[in-house]
Amino acid sequence: MKKILLIAFTSINIIFIDAQKQEFLNAPKFNDADLSKQKSLLDENAPAEILYKSLHFYIDSNNGTLQKKAFYRVKIYDKDKAEDWLSLEIPLYQNGSDRETVSKIKAFTYNLENGKALAMKVDKSSKYKSKENKYTEVTKFAFPNVKNGSVIEYEYEVTSPFTYAIPQILIESDTPSLYTEYVLDSPANVSYNVNYTGSLNPKYRQVEEKMLYGTNYRTYRFGYENLKGFKTEKFIKNDRNYRTKISAELHSTNFRELKLYSSSWDKIKDRLYENEDFGDELKRTKLAKENMPAGILDLHSESEKADAIFKYVQKTFTWNKYSGVRTEDGIKKLLETKTGNAAEINLFLVMMLREAGLKADPLLISTVGNGMINLASPNVSNLNFVIATVKLGDNFHLYDATSKQSSIDMLPPRDWNGLGILLSKDKVQQISMTNAKPSFSYLTAVAKMNEDGGISGTYSDKDTGSYAMSAKESYDDNMEKYKKQYKDNFSIDFTNIDSKVLENGDFESTMNFTSENLIDRIGKKMIMNPMLFLNKNSNEFDQTEERKYPIDFISGYTKAKKVIFEIPEGYVIEEMPKNKKIVTDDKEIEYSYMAEQKGNKLEVTSTTKVLSPDYPKEYYPAFKQIWGVASKSENQVISLIKK
Repeated sequence: MKKILLIAFTSINIIFIDAQKQEFLNAPKFNDADLSKQKSLLDENAPAEILYKSLHFYIDSNNGTLQKKAFYRVKIYDKDKAEDWLSLEIPLYQNGSDRETVSKIKAFTYNLENGKALAMKVDKSSKYKSKENKYTEVTKFAFPNVKNGSVIEYEYEVTSPFTYAIPQILIESDTPSLYTEYVLDSPANVSYNVNYTGSLNPKYRQVEEKMLYGTNYRTYRFGYENLKGFKTEKFIKNDRNYRTKISAELHSTNFRELKLYSSSWDKIKDRLYENEDFGDELKRTKLAKENMPAGILDLHSESEKADAIFKYVQKTFTWNKYSGVRTEDGIKKLLETKTGNAAEINLFLVMMLREAGLKADPLLISTVGNGMINLASPNVSNLNFVIATVKLGDNFHLYDATSKQSSIDMLPPRDWNGLGILLSKDKVQQISMTNAKPSFSYLTAVAKMNEDGGISGTYSDKDTGSYAMSAKESYDDNMEKYKKQYKDNFSIDFTNIDSKVLENGDFESTMNFTSENLIDRIGKKMIMNPMLFLNKNSNEFDQTEERKYPIDFISGYTKAKKVIFEIPEGYVIEEMPKNKKIVTDDKEIEYSYMAEQKGNKLEVTSTTKVLSPDYPKEYYPAFKQIWGVASKSENQVISLIKK
């Protein structure tokens, strides 16, 4: 549903304590004193500060469109570190003949000149549009004459035919804010689920019915004062999951009769199975029957059938990088072009699996980049991807044919986001998604000293599991950039880099290297780190404040680094590095460092094992301690002296 006429009554699933009265949608006049401010009182190191921010959404009862009004006033303290504020991008969405339009753009840069405030308006000629993809066009412009101390101000209005979902707004941004407000107004015969997540409560709120725009409206108005900038933490999949944010999705309409949309997951399931771009496509069983590869139906076990069908779909079709839980051009077009979006590929996979007599159903998910599903507020707009499930015995198994590297229960990292909504024909189930298969990374360097005192050798980097999928996707996206990362990460001259997928699905890169900077000479001694360029330079778990959020990894993993160094003829090692092993009581995290001389070779191996893909925040001190031990161990040096 894209347009709604005479829309109205809204609902919300949150409770707030009473707050003070506040006049909303009334931007204060520009204050010259803001130009003299030297730093933010909320965060003295902040490069910018929001002085006033207002986001206003309302449904126009005359034409049923969604009006989105934005007003920002921002103080710039350090323009070199506030690049995100120096230009403005307004995304405009389109789908077929329906498209958003922007109007009433006003933008200024204020500076203090000779003790007086001088406003410079953004020139119309500086605005331009760019086509990001077939659904999005972006209007862009840069603010002129921005200096340290400037204040920028802009406002605009977007008219949208897409009234089903109100865009998600981050209340907590990276920039501190003196005042932020969110307003949603809707007329009287449609209900919206207002999805409020996060830890912050507004200082001001109004949730009431009142006369607005000449008719009866339901309004939600939240005002926040003195918000500090959100501080993210390392090892978080998506910090949006922990920020305070607001969005809304259509719940129901009540014109001549009550019509429910996203009142429950069961209702969402029913509507999707009635939808021409989801349920109707799944009914096209003839397409699955006609394209079933020969011999698959003759296989004896269900797991063999599922694996064979998955490999056929995975190999035959290419993902066009568009997500979505509904098809765009349809399954028939997919079969013609061999290219489609996530729904087209994986819904066809479900159709094929069902045609083979398997219990297969679509699983709707929200990818890592899209944020976690809020189960308390059923809404389809929070779901942006569909994969396939097959029930073999008592267990559900997961498949995603959009990735050429995936296999049964081995999904791309983007898919592992906690939960999925399983839509069988007769019921809805919530499926817990945990990446139970560990990944491995093997880094191996074989080196010797050259006659000129430099070091040369070979290096290999082999990844398995989720690591292999991530590496292959990065390589496919930009081969040259992928190869360049080795030199950027290690500051070593690598040549003859060869990257490829091995027969077992692992991804391996091999190369040669040389360096003049790995050995220091002090008199007759040569000092070097036997880990060469593979040593851990710092403790990534270096957070000094108390950990707030869980610790997330792509998967449980083992990372093994091995260096084999040929000791130059006529030299001996003065003192061997100290071996070390540390492990948590529950055996969840383990690190070991071992150095051993074998004839004229020194072998040094460090191994890090992390059993689970994620941990509660209480594990942070253990990670910090173990990573500290690892950093200290891997930065040991040895002295080579002549016999």
